[in-house]
Amino acid sequence: MSYNYPVAISRLTDGELSREPQNARAVRWLLEQSGGAVVVVTPRREVDSPVLQQLIAQPSVRHVTWRGFSIGMLSGRVLHAWPSREHFQKLWGHDLDALAVIEWNEDEAAEWIEDANPVQLFADRTVEPVARRDEVECEPLPNGVDGILEYVAAMAAGYSTGLKWNEEDKLKADMMNRPDRWVPITVDQVRAKCRALKMRPDDIDTIAGFLQRRKEGRRFNVRSSYKTFSFN
Repeated sequence: MSYNYPVAISRLTDGELSREPQNARAVRWLLEQSGGAVVVVTPRREVDSPVLQQLIAQPSVRHVTWRGFSIGMLSGRVLHAWPSREHFQKLWGHDLDALAVIEWNEDEAAEWIEDANPVQLFADRTVEPVARRDEVECEPLPNGVDGILEYVAAMAAGYSTGLKWNEEDKLKADMMNRPDRWVPITVDQVRAKCRALKMRPDDIDTIAGFLQRRKEGRRFNVRSSYKTFSFN
């Protein structure tokens, strides 16, 4: 997973006693990028940051909040302040001019940083994106699970909204009808394989969640057309 436009994340630096310099770094970087109008996304309408308040007050800047938020609201240059993991997931697959993120929690942002490979803005340094190989090596999964996940990833890639209900039902049915296939497979292995296949974060969470529920002994409701389904 990657972006085809400039992406940066402003991170709190050891020794900083205020988040305001962190906020300022994100704003400064975004305004240095070329592109259309600026959109600022915050959790709530009230923003306790003078530098963000100043930006939002500009007539050309549009301010949206998480309540009633949809990804279709985003265009041009976007500043996303303090996203949760759920909101990080919503940032994939959309055509913007530039994206600046203000990090709030390292754990919430870690996976997104690894996948998005953004410029990282610290008080004392700027960390440029790391060079990557085109292919990510992943541990082969036995019992045909590799092929199943590759099939599901290919199907999901064909839809703008990701995984469809019928592919989800196929997975759930196979996990129940062929439990022997999935017993040696860990949730972390499935997550790693799906990430290597460049699946959307929401879809990765869905598939990993299915396996986690089966590991816990839970069953699924599957539509009648797929109740007896299993992958060959």
